[in-house]
Amino acid sequence: MTDSIAALQLADWRRRVFGLYSGVRQLSVHSPAAGHELWKSARDELFAGHPQSPLLPDDRASFTGLTVARYDPDWRFELEVRRASEPMRLVVDSASDGAIPFSLVGEVRVPYLGTLDVWRLTGYGGGLFVPVKDSLAGTPGGTYGGGRYLIDTVKGADLGPGADPDSLVIDFNFAYNPSCAYDPSWSCPLAQPGNTLRHEVPVGERMPR
Repeated sequence: MTDSIAALQLADWRRRVFGLYSGVRQLSVHSPAAGHELWKSARDELFAGHPQSPLLPDDRASFTGLTVARYDPDWRFELEVRRASEPMRLVVDSASDGAIPFSLVGEVRVPYLGTLDVWRLTGYGGGLFVPVKDSLAGTPGGTYGGGRYLIDTVKGADLGPGADPDSLVIDFNFAYNPSCAYDPSWSCPLAQPGNTLRHEVPVGERMPR
């Protein structure tokens, strides 16, 4: 495969993901569960048939769908982003994209669970980034050991703001594995200590059994 063909395929993948989350946001106004069902079915279709699927060839041949828990409305929140009191920067080394710079926007306080840092990608295009690593990370049948992504707006994963303009929709039902969970050739920014929860998050995408 030439680099130009791969670039066009990746652009198509991103286009489809952006369109998917647009549909999810529209449906979720009235039924977050319906938005979640669209998200699940569309991602199954992309993973099964798109040339930029992160699944390895052998895994794609036996793929029957991602492992995603049933939607639970108790895991959906609209949370105020509390601005960071001091600037903080983070640089994540990536084999495919080089050094990826982030700066801390602030944090959201998740009821009964703790806080999650909200990061801004400071490279070209910008974007918000909220990963999460819970106590199921790395356990058999649990979540990916390096954490999952809740928001990654540069790649289209965006559930939108809450009713308040300084808030974000944080819905753990939409937590998904980064590409490196399926293909080790990918390099993905992983959850830092400020995005680690001591409790388990039983919803969202799990690792294949």
